[in-house]
Amino acid sequence: MATEHTEQTPEFLLPRSRTANERLHAMIPGGAHTYAKGDDQYPENLAPVISHGRGAHVWDIDGNRYVEYGSGLRSVSLGHAHPRVTEAVRRELDRGSNFVRPSIVEVEAAERFLATVPTAEMVKFAKNGSDATTAAVRLARAATGRPRVAICADHPFFSVDDWFIGTTPMSAGVPAATNELTVAFPYGDLAATEALLSRYQDEVACLILEPATHTEPTPGYLAGLRELADRHGCVLIFDEMITGFRWSEAGAQGLYGVVPDLSTFGKALGNGFAVSALAGRRELMELGGSRHSGDRVFLLSTTHGAETHSLAAAMAVQTTYAEEGITAQLHALGERLAAGVREAAAGTGVGEHIVVRGRASNLVFATLDGNGQPSQHYRTLFLRRLLAGGVLAPSFVVSSALGDADIEHTVDVVAQACAVYRKALDAGDPTPWLAGRPVKPVFRRLV
Repeated sequence: MATEHTEQTPEFLLPRSRTANERLHAMIPGGAHTYAKGDDQYPENLAPVISHGRGAHVWDIDGNRYVEYGSGLRSVSLGHAHPRVTEAVRRELDRGSNFVRPSIVEVEAAERFLATVPTAEMVKFAKNGSDATTAAVRLARAATGRPRVAICADHPFFSVDDWFIGTTPMSAGVPAATNELTVAFPYGDLAATEALLSRYQDEVACLILEPATHTEPTPGYLAGLRELADRHGCVLIFDEMITGFRWSEAGAQGLYGVVPDLSTFGKALGNGFAVSALAGRRELMELGGSRHSGDRVFLLSTTHGAETHSLAAAMAVQTTYAEEGITAQLHALGERLAAGVREAAAGTGVGEHIVVRGRASNLVFATLDGNGQPSQHYRTLFLRRLLAGGVLAPSFVVSSALGDADIEHTVDVVAQACAVYRKALDAGDPTPWLAGRPVKPVFRRLV
């Protein structure tokens, strides 16, 4: 059994985790409450079940410690059990968390958020990103009277709701009539987007996209989308679930200076606590309120949407980012990690096969085969070696809790993994190094 950062053998076993995974599958469809956390995303029999976490480290129930990346699917950007956040939550827990009328904390949290994201005029909180993005789509449809939603085809996820899930390979259960109302445009291509809007003239309610992900927007692209939305009378929605805080405290809109009509935030906003936000122009947001004379829009109405402890966590996160320069820290850590991984890959001759991509605060990696094509088999090999070395990394997305020793250890483990990767490439077949089935993509039609 591995402890601390001691090297684990590639054949290390996780008996307790394996048993717990069987228990999970017996009671929970898919064995996890988020598909991206499923054991099919990890090498066979090497999906650790977590006991606890602190800072940049997590421990599984078998007693192994890992340096963790992509914490909480990018939500835990300050590290686990961050003292400023947990203290803010504790203060509210003793005061009650949910009441029959709004708490004063809701006022304070809204004021704090709008001060952090000054491009927005109103905000409404919820518990998850899907509710916020669907509320934005509903507002756009209500405001424009149009049925169609235009999503960015190059971005992997927007919502669990039918308007988006119907466009994925997991569309079972979504009526075809619903699917037909969602159309797609390519990221970075203004001409193609304009052609789409012209094809569905006066039918598209909104353009919804992540303003940036693994590639930076080309100069003028976001401003061009803003102009297209204005000219065609549709609503521009930025999904800032990932870019919020990691690009700047005010998200990508704060960094690039292009103001959407509506935007949605989550993930880093609560450092692991359940809180999301829909924000935007007063004229649109008020459609979901009660101080206008038109038809009412059912915007967001959730029993737990304004739990005081989650809002307190969000305020503590925003304060910490502002006072400690967290966004800059994330960029510096990511740059150091990316440089180390690239050097390790190049040094073992796999620099063209293990590729680190994305903004420094939001790094992912691609595992390519001998022909330069994405490979789940080679990803499995790579993940096995990372896990064996005490690195839990479905991505290389950093948290500010990482220290120099964590980065150095990660790069050392990556170098060892790259050496095995080279052997598999030379053999032309990674199968002998997999010890089981390959990992699987989240969105797939068949189990």
